[in-house]
Amino acid sequence: MATGRLPTVAAPRNGLVRALFSGVGRAALDMWRQFNGWMVALGGLALFGFSTLSWLFTRLPRRETLIPNFYQIGVLSLPVVALTGTFIGMVLAVQSYAQFRVLSLETRLGAVINMSLVRELGPVLAATMLAGRVGSAMAAELGTMKVTEQIDALASMGANPIHYLVVPRFLSCLFLIPTLTIMADFMGVAGGWFYSVVILHIDSHHYWDHSQRFVSLFDLFSGVFKSLFFGAAISVISCHRGFHCDPGAEGVGRAATNSFVASFVVILIIDLMLGILLDAFYFYLWPEGPRII
Repeated sequence: MATGRLPTVAAPRNGLVRALFSGVGRAALDMWRQFNGWMVALGGLALFGFSTLSWLFTRLPRRETLIPNFYQIGVLSLPVVALTGTFIGMVLAVQSYAQFRVLSLETRLGAVINMSLVRELGPVLAATMLAGRVGSAMAAELGTMKVTEQIDALASMGANPIHYLVVPRFLSCLFLIPTLTIMADFMGVAGGWFYSVVILHIDSHHYWDHSQRFVSLFDLFSGVFKSLFFGAAISVISCHRGFHCDPGAEGVGRAATNSFVASFVVILIIDLMLGILLDAFYFYLWPEGPRII
C-alpha cells in the first residue's frame, strides 16, 4: 500500500517544480524581450538624433518654417512657464520658512530659494512644461501626419521629412528653452521675494543681501547650460515618437503620452549627470568650495 502511494505524492511535486521553472523561464524571457525592445528603441533614437544633427549641419531650414515653430514653442509657452515659476518660488518660501524660523535664520531664505531655482528647479520645471505642452503636441502632430501618410507624401515629392519637419522643431526647442528657463528663474525669484517679504514680513535688505552673497553667475550658467540638453532631448524624443507611432488614433495618443514620459525620465537622468559634472568643474575652479552663509 505504501509503495503504491509514492508516485501519487511525487507527481504533484514534480508538476509543481516544472510549473515553477516554466513560470521563471517565461518571466525571464519576457524580461529579455522587453530589454531587447528598449535597446532597439534606444538605437533607433540615436540614429534619429544623428540624422537630425547631420541635416542641421548640412542645410539650415527656411525662415518660413522656423518662425511659426519659434512662436508655437517659445512665445505660447511663456505664460505657463511664468505662472509655474511664480508659484514654485512661493511654495519654496512656505516650506522653508518654518524650519528657518526655528533657527532664527529667516533672512537667509533668499539664498536657499534663489539657489534652488537657478540651479535645479528653474531649468527642470521649464523643461517639464515644455515636454508636457510642446513635446506631446509635436508627437501627436507628427504621429497624425504619419498615420495619414503625409510624411510619405512629403518624401515622394523629394523633400526630406527630417529636414523639413524635425530640424525646425529641434532648433526652436534648443534656442528658446534658455529663454524659458530664465523666465522661470525670474518669476520664481519674484514669487519667493513677494511671499517672504510682503506676507512673511522678512527684512528685504537682508533677504537680497544673502541672495547676492550666495548665488553666483556660475549657478545661473549651470541652469541655462542644462536647459540646452533638456531642449535637445525633448525635441528628438518627441519627433521620434511621432515618426514611429502605431496606426490609428490610439497609436497617436500613445505616442504623445510616451513622448512626455520618456522626455521627463531623460530630463532627470541628464540633470543628474550634468549636476555631477558641473559640481566637479566648480570644485576644480574653486577648491575652497561654496560660500558659507
